[in-house]
This record gives sequence, structure tokens and C-alpha cells, in this order.
Amino acid sequence: MTPLAAAANENLAEISNYLIYSSMAVYMLAFFAHIAEWTFGSRSKVGRTAAALTGAKEAAAAGAAASAPAVKVRGKGGATAVLDQPKVTTRSATGARDVPDGPGAAGGTVQGDLYGRIAISLTALAFLVEAAGVVARALSVQRAPWGNMYEFSITFSTVAVGAYLVLLALKKNVRWLGLILVTTVLLDLGIAVTWLYTDSDQLVPALHSYWLWIHVSTAIFCGAVFYIGAAGAVLYLFRDSYESQLEAGRTPGRFRSSVLERLPSAASLDKFSYRINAAVFPLWTFTIIAGAIWAGDAWGRYWGWDPKEVWSFVTWVAYACYLHARATAGWKGRKAAYLALFAFACWIWNYYGVNILLSGKHSYAGV
Repeated sequence: MTPLAAAANENLAEISNYLIYSSMAVYMLAFFAHIAEWTFGSRSKVGRTAAALTGAKEAAAAGAAASAPAVKVRGKGGATAVLDQPKVTTRSATGARDVPDGPGAAGGTVQGDLYGRIAISLTALAFLVEAAGVVARALSVQRAPWGNMYEFSITFSTVAVGAYLVLLALKKNVRWLGLILVTTVLLDLGIAVTWLYTDSDQLVPALHSYWLWIHVSTAIFCGAVFYIGAAGAVLYLFRDSYESQLEAGRTPGRFRSSVLERLPSAASLDKFSYRINAAVFPLWTFTIIAGAIWAGDAWGRYWGWDPKEVWSFVTWVAYACYLHARATAGWKGRKAAYLALFAFACWIWNYYGVNILLSGKHSYAGV
């Protein structure tokens, strides 16, 4: 590499660092905007009373319609026929509650919605800045930017935010995830720039393969989407506990009620987490298969009981058990949510624990 090219790569690395720090600043602004959405979007006592009165009025109107006299129709020859109103019966799934989704973080208020829109705009801006930082890092090393834990971390958070924004663009009800997502992204980037940072460098010989683009990119995408599914499972546990308290006639605390009543129902969160995990599980299966093929090309064996290989398989088994449990009536709800969180914990350990604490052929942490 010529001195001029080396200097250009060094400048690109500095630009990448600047963009990552800038994205953290914008994420921080988005964090405060999300806080404002949850704080000022809570419905006031007047708003609650108005909603209750409106609901009572609608219920009274429905009751009046139900108790209305039967309609008489005069037919030929002076005969009359009575048309009885049909009875409508609604049934919920076994073990489910007939609970509607909450109004969201904005609480159904104009002010809360304004702060929410600002938060989403700032999150999208931070995503673009961070993505530019990842691209600059790739240009500085002239390879895929996934050669160490620092590069993996900044790409992971970028993909997680990108997946969230895509769900929003598809009109999915996921804006309630914004505060948790931005908080954990800031934590991820803080760890990356503080403890995991590694100067731009070339890969070890074993990683010089087109499989780096295939295997590692799918691993990052799977982890980011698994994270979103895990966040849904955590919120499901809180919302389910809240609904159980209401069902038992107990009154939750004011703060707990103000936050949890605005989330989707426990049934909706349970379904959301399951669908996310089920959708990405086949791709995680492909990730493991691709890694085995790459290992065969690089080391001459497809499986060697390396710590990374073992824990990747353990994670696969955990998610397979979760999906099987969701298909079994006795393991829906809280039990399945705990299993989903255990599976994601295996993924987290496979990333941080295996890379930092254990040694093997996949020890490319660079820390």
C-alpha cells in the first residue's frame, strides 16, 4: 500500500469515528424526545374521564339498539312477519383476555404525538449518520467492516435501528419500542467506543473469504432482529403482569399504570415476539450452515466443537425449543416468553462471553 493510500484510509477511519460519535449525539436527542413522548403523552384525568364517558355513552347506545323492538314487515294479504335481530357472539382464544391495545407512548394526545414524531425523525437521522460511519469504516479497511467486535457492534446497532424503521414504514404498531431501542443502542455504542474499539486493520488469513459477507452479515441481521423479539417478550411479561393485577381487582401504582396501559395488549406483544423470532429463525439456521461450509474451506473441517460453534448451536436449539413450545398449548404465554429470553441470552453470551472470555478459532475480538 502506498503512503498516499495509507493516509487516505487513515482519514476515512477518522471520519468513521467522527460519524459514530455524531450518531451517538443524535441518538441522545432522540432518547430525550422519546422520554418527552412518554412524559407529556400520558393522558390526564380529564382525558380519562372524557374517554370513560364516551365509552359509557357508546355502550348505552349499543344497549338501546339491542333492546329495540323487533321489526315488523307487512307481507301480501295483510300478513305480518317479525324479523328478530341476530345475536352476535364473540369469543376470545383460550386463556386470552379481551383487552384492547393501548394508545401508544403518545397516549392519544397531540402533544405526545408531536414529541413522538420528533423522536422518530431524530432516530432516522441518527441511523443514517451511523450507517455512513459503518460505510466509512469499510472503505478505510477495504473489506467488510465485521473483522472485530467493535465493527460488529456498530453494524449490529445500525441493523437493529434499520429493522425498527422498516417496521414503522410498513405501518406496524411498533412505535412503543422506540425508547427501549434507542437506550440499548446508546449502551451498545458506548461499550463499542469505550472498551471494544480497535484501529482499522486487515483481517487474519482465515477470514479472507467471500463467506465473510454471507455468514457474518446474516449473523448480524439475525442478532438484531432477535433483539427486537426479545424486547417484545420483556414488555409482554410486564404487560401481562399488569393485566393480571387488573383482572384480580388490584390497583397498580400510578406510574406503572401510566406506562403499561399505553402498551399493546399482552396478547399483541406475545404475538409480535413470536412472529419476529419465527421469521428470522430460518435465517439463523442458514447462518450456522454457512459457517460450517466456511469452516470446511478455511480449516478443513465443518465442525470442531469450537466455543463459538457450540454456542451458536445452543442458541439454535433454544430458539427451536421456543418455537416448538409456542406450538404447544401448555407453553404459551409467560413460559414461552421466558424461553425466548433465555434463547436471546444465549446469543448475547455467544457474542460477548465467548469472544472475550473463551479462546478458539473464532477469537477475533481485538480487545
